[in-house]
Amino acid sequence: MTTTLSELKTKDRAKVSGFAETGKAYRSKLLSMGLTPGAEFTVQRIAPMGDPVEISVRGFSLSLRKDEANALIVEKLA
Repeated sequence: MTTTLSELKTKDRAKVSGFAETGKAYRSKLLSMGLTPGAEFTVQRIAPMGDPVEISVRGFSLSLRKDEANALIVEKLA
């Protein structure tokens, strides 16, 4: 099931499936931060208003703004 990062809950695991068409401005930035297709991550924290979202990917923590999170298409893992 594909969704966006901003729709996941704390402790959800997912992997990057691709990038939204509307997120072209963020694509290279996300790729340089290690969010390449197939990269698995865990949602660590979500701020009260939903912005930013902290994830754990490739051994480090990364905080993403709402616009950046919406640019990612992810697949939720069991």
